[in-house]
Parts: sequence; C-alpha cells; structure tokens
Amino acid sequence: MKETKVLGIVFSNMHDEYMGEITHNRTMASVPFGGRYRLIDFTLSNMVNSGIEDIGVITKSNYQSLMDHLGSGRDWDLARKRGGLCILPPFSSANSGIYQGRLDALAGIQNYIKRSKARYVVMADCDVICNIDLSKVLAQHRESGADLTLVYKRERSKLNRSSDTTVLCFDENGRVNDVLSSPESDGEHCCYLDIAVIEKSRLERIIAEGVARNKKSFKRDVLIAQHATLDIRGYEYGGYAVKINSMKSYYKANMDLLNLEVIDELFPDNKPVYTKVRDEAPAKYGLNAVCANSLVADGCVIEGEVENSILFRGVKVGKGAKIKNSIIMQGCDVGENSNLECVIIDKDVTVRAGRSLMGYNTYPVYITKGSTV
Repeated sequence: MKETKVLGIVFSNMHDEYMGEITHNRTMASVPFGGRYRLIDFTLSNMVNSGIEDIGVITKSNYQSLMDHLGSGRDWDLARKRGGLCILPPFSSANSGIYQGRLDALAGIQNYIKRSKARYVVMADCDVICNIDLSKVLAQHRESGADLTLVYKRERSKLNRSSDTTVLCFDENGRVNDVLSSPESDGEHCCYLDIAVIEKSRLERIIAEGVARNKKSFKRDVLIAQHATLDIRGYEYGGYAVKINSMKSYYKANMDLLNLEVIDELFPDNKPVYTKVRDEAPAKYGLNAVCANSLVADGCVIEGEVENSILFRGVKVGKGAKIKNSIIMQGCDVGENSNLECVIIDKDVTVRAGRSLMGYNTYPVYITKGSTV
C-alpha cells in the first residue's frame, strides 16, 4: 500500500451510548480489552500492518485516557516528523463544538483531510475486533472502480431495533442496492463492519455537500440516501470479527479469547497487534493458587483460584478467593475468600474479603471504576 498514499481516519466515540457504563469516563476507543489492549489497538494495528503511515484519530469527549494511551504513537511506529499519528479534538463552527455523526465529524476535520497528500482514505470505527489486511480491501476498491467500498461479514443472527447493525444488500453484479439500519430480521445478513475505503477527492465532495445541506450522518445521509447514485461495493471479510455494541457483546468478545482458535486468528505472527508497552514483572502465583483456562497479564499476584477469566495488569487475588467467567481490569484488588462469577470489574476496584458477586453470561454484573465493594 506504500506506493499509493493512504490516509487513515479513526472514529473514537461513535458508539459510546451503547456502552454507557464502561464509557462514562472514557471513549469507546480506550475501553480495555483482552488483558492488555484497548479497542483502538486493533484498528491502528490493522492500518499500520497494511502500510498506512498517516492516521488521524477523531475524538469527541472523555478522551484523556485515549491520549494517555496513544501518546506520540511510538508503540505503533507512528511517531514521525511527517504524517504519523494525529489526535483530532472536536471542532465545529456551531456553538456546541460536539459533532452529531460521522459526516459532521469529517466536516470538522476538512482542513486536515485537504492537507493530506493521500489519494485514498480508509475510515474505521473502534468497535470492531478483527485482524484484517486493509491493503486487499484497497486493491479491490481500485480494481472495481467503485465510489465507495464497505467491509462486511456474513453472519447468521437475529437482529432487532436495538442491535446497532447496518445490513448491506447486493444486486447480481455485487453492487449495494439497499442499506438497512438495525432491521427486525432473523437469518443470514451481510453486516457492515464500519470500515470503508473511498477516494479522497470524492470524500471531500461528500463532506462539502453535507455541510451545504446540513447533513450530519454518514450512514443515513450517504449510505442509505445515496446508494442508488453512488457505486457502492462490498468486500467480504471471512475471518473472525465481532462488533462491540453492548456489555453482553463486550463480555462475549473477551471470553472468546479463551479459545485458542480465536487467539491464533486475532494475533497471527505476521500481523501483530500493537499496544502501549508497560515494563512490569511477570505474574506471581502463590503456593495454593489455581489458574485454569485464563488470560493473566503481567504484574498480577494470584493466591486464590481463577478459572475461565481474564485478568488485566496488576490484579491481586487474595487467598481463598474464587474468580470464574469474569473480567478483572487493571489494578483491582480481590480480597480473601471472595467469590466472583460472570462479573466485569473496571479499573482500580477493591473487593473486600468475603464478598460475593454473581451475574450471568448473558447479563454480567458490572462494577464501576474506582469502587469499593
């Protein structure tokens, strides 16, 4: 992809309302995942591994933790004199200064897009966990001559109005002839993964038209409203991909990492997932500690029992404590003889000795950051 200059644009806040508990003090992009990662790590790594060296991250609110995580972009090899990583805070001529959709967000960074010497733009959200070669998407886009190429995955599922899923429909020539937003449907669907490729000049025209007509939403005002006039094509992704749009899907996506096949597909040797590096000691296990089928990050101290769970950096598990089917984030302290099952515990939570918290795999219990139970 290096022979053709490509600009990457990452939307960091587009789905915060669907994860209100966990995104109360952070962006969707900086939600912890998989023991040591943040959701944005997968999007950035996909772009970097595909040769994209100029990436802008659009923020809206609560982005301090995101800035702390990204820093200069060095961990993704994006700390460069020209291009590299650029964090784009909200800008709007309106009084609010907060954008109301992707098209509105793109209008706020018009100057950034115009200054870029890229020919193509890859746009992606942070709510999809996958490891995709974007250079193949770009190659198909160029070969097909499409105005817009959307990445999708075929899934058999039951959709409803609250599912936050965009479904693509194709004609016999592979062109998108309908776009449905969260339809009531049961069966196989072509679900849009919020990754799109478009030529920069065409994107600039779409943004200019959106500003002139006061249009805010890329999905409603471009994909749905203009699918008949634009040549929109699809790129089918056949690998593992999961969209994080609820606490249930977040919990399931983390639990999927306990499957070795998913691990091998998400973290292949030739396409690593980069993240902020922290130099911590390896996990320490007590004499009576038991740990089975779990992901345990550096810096953990385990003296109790851990089963089918994910422990982030620096978690302490006291003697006699039992953790099962749970996600324990960074810096948590689980007291002696505690019992946790199907629980999501945010950062820096203290669980007192003898406490018992139990949820269900379809409705895990969530404990807010910094709480004491």
